[in-house]
Amino acid sequence: MDNLNLGRHISGQFNEDLERVINHVMHMGGLVEKQVSDALVAVAEADEDLARKVLSNDFQINSLEVSIDDECTRIIAKRQPAAGDLRLIMAIVKTIADLERIGDEAEKIANVALESFSGDYKALLLSLENLGNRVIEFLRATLDAFTRMDAETAISVHKSDDKVDREYEALMRQLMTYMMEDPRSIPQIMSVIWSARALERIGDRCQNICEYIIYFVKGKDVRHLKAEDMKEL
Repeated sequence: MDNLNLGRHISGQFNEDLERVINHVMHMGGLVEKQVSDALVAVAEADEDLARKVLSNDFQINSLEVSIDDECTRIIAKRQPAAGDLRLIMAIVKTIADLERIGDEAEKIANVALESFSGDYKALLLSLENLGNRVIEFLRATLDAFTRMDAETAISVHKSDDKVDREYEALMRQLMTYMMEDPRSIPQIMSVIWSARALERIGDRCQNICEYIIYFVKGKDVRHLKAEDMKEL
């Protein structure tokens, strides 16, 4: 636990409680990352079976959110944590809420794979690939920062959300142009737009998790700080 910037406690059981709940969050994060990755593969390869697997597996993420939240409630009631320990519990509760919502966004992407894309319209799905790869990298870096409770990495990752936003905006311009040139493509393009929007929201959720890490380690609420102001932390 020391590599997570956590202190040791007189109660060995308290340490075990904290370590167990953190391990559960890391497991949840791994499942969420796989859901997003599988959803993108399902879309790229028009894999209906994989898409349905993503949809059916969402219950695991929902169940983990409920069980981890219950664990945190029990720790608060039993241990009455203060200072850094309380910040950690609060950061965990907020993190699992964002992870659950990332799972919901993966569902939206998987649903696109169940739609019928044919002919030239299949090329539209390839336009999601760059944005999807960028978001997967962002999610992995965020989960790595959480695993180590590394505030400096969290600050760096937080700033990189701008790259996701720029990729998203470029894709939106491309899709809008496509619709204007071929109005028949509008129904198909709208499906791609919803997927792109889901990816952009995943980036936002990752940014939130980075803010929770910074809050735990630094004791600073940075939700409304500009990127340049974080340099002073």
